[in-house]
Amino acid sequence: MKDWPLIAITSGEPAGIGPELCLRLIERSHTSLPARPVIFADRELMAERAKQLNYRVTLRAWTPDLIPLPGVLDIFHVPLAATSLAGRLNPANSPYVLQLLDRALDGCRSGAFAAMVTAPVHKGIINDAGMAFTGHTEYLAEKTATPHVVMMLAGGGLRVALATTHLPLKDVPAAITQESLERTLRILHAEMSKKYGISTPRILVAGLNPHAGEGGYLGHEEIEVITPVLQRLRAEGMTLIGPLPADTLFTPPMLAQGDCVLAMYHDQGLTALKYASFGTGINVTLGLPIIRTSVDHGTALDLAGTGRADPGSLLQALDQAIEMVGRAAL
Repeated sequence: MKDWPLIAITSGEPAGIGPELCLRLIERSHTSLPARPVIFADRELMAERAKQLNYRVTLRAWTPDLIPLPGVLDIFHVPLAATSLAGRLNPANSPYVLQLLDRALDGCRSGAFAAMVTAPVHKGIINDAGMAFTGHTEYLAEKTATPHVVMMLAGGGLRVALATTHLPLKDVPAAITQESLERTLRILHAEMSKKYGISTPRILVAGLNPHAGEGGYLGHEEIEVITPVLQRLRAEGMTLIGPLPADTLFTPPMLAQGDCVLAMYHDQGLTALKYASFGTGINVTLGLPIIRTSVDHGTALDLAGTGRADPGSLLQALDQAIEMVGRAAL
């Protein structure tokens, strides 16, 4: 068991459901899980939340020589800045949330941890604290000096990557350039092979406009931006299908022709995926120098402290991270 890979799990926004989802990891038998999960959190916060929810769990301070034990969760202690109550956001703790990410990322980059799994954060309260933050994907890309990453969600039999991420809808067309789209497709193609073991992935590419532009009558991005990139990369041997109308792309006959989808913007792709998989879907950041998976949901402040939050997405994210670590070792 000492040779099992260490997985860093950040507990996210302390007022949200992240801490209690992490506590629910105790339901997995660590003696049969081929990894050693370590939760990055404030120890007292985790103990208080466990007591509040009447969870029977032993929390111990993590050290590298520990082996996993049933009924025990290992905590990498990062202290809160201020007391945190379930369901009540406090901007004073926003630096703590980012410290969780920084410490876990440092551990992954040093090789101490094989992957990181992230519980949800609250973008609004981090920005309210005066720190610009648009999401895990962008934050980790900046911290690792990675010029281009791809956000992909998986679940419900779907894998949906995004050409743009957290942008206002009005800014999306200008953000989709031939250069950015080509880089996205190259990363998606390479990572489908590296992380999912699909040597020749078939990628379904959505158009930007209704009916994929209707031959130019409903927009020119498909003609001027998307199609030229697809033609160039097809000439290199990539299997790229599209640009396809998004309203018919997410139908069983069409999805059966591909291994993943590239959507042009956030809600175009993720509405369909979350309908199919909410509660069990996961988020994967492609193109980073580390393995990072995440839940596909938010902080659910209304559920925090009630014990009713579903840990399914976090468990799936952990399982996927472990699989990716194993595949990377081959």
